[in-house]
Amino acid sequence: MIWNETKECMSRDQMTALQSARLVKLVDYMYHNVEFYRKKMQAVGLMPNDIKSIEDITKLPFTTKDDLRDNYPFGLFAVPNSQIVRVHASSGTTGKATVVGYTRRDLDIWSECVARCMTMAGITKDDIIQIAYGYGLFTGGLGAHDGAQKIGATVVPMSTGNSQKLTTMMVDFGATAIACTPSYLLHISEVLAKENLLDKIKLKAAICGAEPWTEKMHKEIESRLNIKAFDIYGLSEIMGPGVACDCEFHKGLHVCEDHFYPEVLDTATMTPVADGETGELAFTTLTKEGIPLIRYRTKDLTSIDHSTCDCGRTSARISRFKGRVDDMLIIRGVNVFPSQVEAALVNVEEVTPHYMMIVDRVNNLDTLEIQVEVDQKYYTDEIRVIEGLTKKIGHVIQQALGINAKIKIVEPLSLVRSQGKAVHVIDNRKLY
Repeated sequence: MIWNETKECMSRDQMTALQSARLVKLVDYMYHNVEFYRKKMQAVGLMPNDIKSIEDITKLPFTTKDDLRDNYPFGLFAVPNSQIVRVHASSGTTGKATVVGYTRRDLDIWSECVARCMTMAGITKDDIIQIAYGYGLFTGGLGAHDGAQKIGATVVPMSTGNSQKLTTMMVDFGATAIACTPSYLLHISEVLAKENLLDKIKLKAAICGAEPWTEKMHKEIESRLNIKAFDIYGLSEIMGPGVACDCEFHKGLHVCEDHFYPEVLDTATMTPVADGETGELAFTTLTKEGIPLIRYRTKDLTSIDHSTCDCGRTSARISRFKGRVDDMLIIRGVNVFPSQVEAALVNVEEVTPHYMMIVDRVNNLDTLEIQVEVDQKYYTDEIRVIEGLTKKIGHVIQQALGINAKIKIVEPLSLVRSQGKAVHVIDNRKLY
């Protein structure tokens, strides 16, 4: 049974009891099967029998991305390679790739979690869904693919790289759903509009993830394509897409917390914060066999809500991400997150969600230029209008960031569209 499909949800007490039982089993499993965790526990004087309930999780050490890199490639696996049936890995663009392995049971659980998320988006066995995440070592493509198959939907494994072919098949196949990054879906909407195909598609729902997106982008996608768009969250270290997803009320992403225990932690003290307070998200994989992780620091900034959702689901919900600890830029002594820029631009009607931040250093002083793409219906080459819009955006950005930035208005469709995760920052200071 798909838990969220029937909405026959566990009570908070039932969930806590299940999480406690699974954590106790997990700690014992990892202590005896992963040398890394055994040494970390021994270093702080912990034994498996010291963990008796989910409340004891704060006694356990954290895990970071560096731990995965230091144990590259298979040092954190809890089973022999003969039991690993699939391997995924990060791109490794900021260092060694982080490698994760899955047992058959892991893949079953993963597909179940993605199926829950797609069910929340109203996708059923009667739908035709295009998977337009990248296939391969990236978890997005195969993760979404297996979840859609779990439901029984007809899967079109499009991947990325050929938008023209995707839109043609969207029309010809009568696709009713799509899974991809939100920035790529905006690009797809532009291609459909250019080819006069918007009135020929049957799309009704989109599952978008792999990058943060604002409420404005969410509404723009829904308006352009006349669909319902849903936010899916995951990361390869924990499982892949399907860790959490929002429902039709869009009041936070429901966590599959029977498999992934969420904590939101104060960034200074690394202690749990109260519901509604912002902190760093950490996950413990309660049921994973191949590479289980304890208190993995995601570096995503969010808040958590354990109250029952308007949809009736009782699972904990995490809010739209407010940024990342490691995406923080320090510009002239001020902490700046790209998400702050995107949130500020939501208040400017004349621009699209597409922007680029260029950070540089001139005469030992940091500079920030923000290129902002103007909406087609507001585009003009009249200097007075452009100057007025530039001044307006500059004021909004200064209010949001606390620093001044050079604003450059660029033409519609001129900023590069990404078929994977959108890139919003070029930090030239790293070149010096």
